[in-house]
Amino acid sequence: MNQFSTILVTGGAGYVGSVLVPKLLVKGYKVKVLDLYIYGEDVLDSVRNNPNLEQIKGDIRDRNLLLKSIPGCDVIIHLACISNDPSYELNPELGKSINYDAFTPLVEIAKRSQVKRFIYASSSSVYGIKKEIEVTEDLPLEPLTDYSKYKAKCEEVLLKEATNNFVVVIIRPSTVCGYSPRLRLDLTVNILTSQAISKREITVFGGEQMRPNIHIEDMTELYVYLLELPDEKIHRKIYNVGYENYKVEEIARMVKKIVNSNISIKTVPTNDNRSYRVSSKKIKEELGFVPKHTVEEAIIDLKKAFEEGKIPNPLDDIKYYNIKMMQAIKLK
Repeated sequence: MNQFSTILVTGGAGYVGSVLVPKLLVKGYKVKVLDLYIYGEDVLDSVRNNPNLEQIKGDIRDRNLLLKSIPGCDVIIHLACISNDPSYELNPELGKSINYDAFTPLVEIAKRSQVKRFIYASSSSVYGIKKEIEVTEDLPLEPLTDYSKYKAKCEEVLLKEATNNFVVVIIRPSTVCGYSPRLRLDLTVNILTSQAISKREITVFGGEQMRPNIHIEDMTELYVYLLELPDEKIHRKIYNVGYENYKVEEIARMVKKIVNSNISIKTVPTNDNRSYRVSSKKIKEELGFVPKHTVEEAIIDLKKAFEEGKIPNPLDDIKYYNIKMMQAIKLK
């Protein structure tokens, strides 16, 4: 028996959301999806006719839409944002308006509407570059970019609003990888796999940068799991979710081994010094959450999806690339 009835997933038609929403429906939850659907209105086609699904096409900056959509929801899983640094930097004012300015009204309306639980997808990039091998949740945040700075600021807003009746939990996901109906090919594991299959050559920019990774199946399973835990286990808690920390060059070699050993790897210089790694010991010890999938499985899953024709025009279709889509639609 679920302790909650209705879940609102902002960004529910996104990369993670389009894998999460069907899982929530299978569990028996009523699900509202609030999303702009800029990457296509077909990503939730597999569950489109489910009577427990309500799809709301709209903008989280629309206060009136929030006032209309949030009442009656028990939980909000907040995934919606301008995702990743390059997309954010394309239009910093737009990024701030969606990622930060819209956040306080969202939280306030949720609280006023008696939403019981608010799960926030922050980012492991809030730490910046750390010398420590074990990047744990108690280390100071030193975000390098506006994207990560406003992720950190949203954490502050949410923790400040937390009460015994408004339970909040913050997740700092690593780079998610693997196949999704709303596929992103601008994430490390995904883009390297796509290059290997489509170009028969992998281009690595730099290669020494560390990236913490998590399979999309594990990422979505965690959100489902957080709904099942009692308030006292998660209230006001912050958790890293990563587990597999690899250098980009290591991921490239893994892709080559799985896709085709004859593929060449070309390494070129880069000015991008973002290098993140995280420790996920806390969530393992406190919540017992451990991943069941690996980066290698994500590569295998993507390879299978390519072979089955699920990823047409991977090099040319802008829907796979956040920054290209943002440039094309000129969202305001």
